[in-house]
Amino acid sequence: MAPTLGFVGLGIMGLPMATNLLDAGYDVVGHNRSDDPEATLRERGGTVADTPRDVAERAEVVFTCLPDTPAVETVVRGEDGLMAGFSEGDVYVDHSTINPVATEELAADLADAGVDMLDAPISGGEEGAIDATLSIMVGGDPAVFAACTEFFEATGETVTHCGPSGAGQTTKACNQIVVAAQMVGVSEALVFAQKAGANLDAVVDAISGGAAGCWTLDNRAPDMIRGDFDPGFFADYQYKDLRIATDAGETYAAPMPLTELAHELYKSMCANGMGRDDNSGVMQVIEMLAGDEARVEE
Repeated sequence: MAPTLGFVGLGIMGLPMATNLLDAGYDVVGHNRSDDPEATLRERGGTVADTPRDVAERAEVVFTCLPDTPAVETVVRGEDGLMAGFSEGDVYVDHSTINPVATEELAADLADAGVDMLDAPISGGEEGAIDATLSIMVGGDPAVFAACTEFFEATGETVTHCGPSGAGQTTKACNQIVVAAQMVGVSEALVFAQKAGANLDAVVDAISGGAAGCWTLDNRAPDMIRGDFDPGFFADYQYKDLRIATDAGETYAAPMPLTELAHELYKSMCANGMGRDDNSGVMQVIEMLAGDEARVEE
């Protein structure tokens, strides 16, 4: 008999993931701080709980997808948190992107209570969450990972076991380092092309097919040169993820000169009121520095 699944955090990523689990035939009980996503989940056939504790009491496997480390700590350890509702043998899967050290501590505390934890951060943006094509990077016990693979396959396309607890978060930090480098590099190239008088559509087409080809050119550059920065992944979250990466770099004495620069550009983006734009909107900071906008005329 299939277990009941819980999902806490029905935001831009969590809600489509929870609905994909419903579409795969699982019973899902959800909780969110605001009511609208809960109403949507209910419309799609899910049920709603009043608190994270209620979710844990009603589900055998609980997923979270939350903004940051403090939010995860509150949802798990709070007075009406998941830990208060878990039973021995339950499984907790965290899709949030948080500090790897905090993840390891949380996994150890849950293990003392007989609860297994997988850290399983995700990449692919809102489109990937909707289309169930996410990349899911998982840390934790291999046997628990194997038992949860069927759930990951309902929400993602590339599912990788990366090692023990915390390894999923380390892998996600690596992912965000590369994503930020792509976003900044493509932004610089497009603003340069604008300043030099090149045809921006032609530049994107030309370099996408060569060694510079990357996800950002294929999926974001056409919108970037049209000033469309509707969020698939908030710049606020990119900035937060880069703080996690640079903090980890300090912990492990790993040099991160490019990531430190990207971190400062995203900080500037958020400080200028652009934090709820897509992370590709970092091009706007480069444009501010250049005194020109890289835009095509429709």
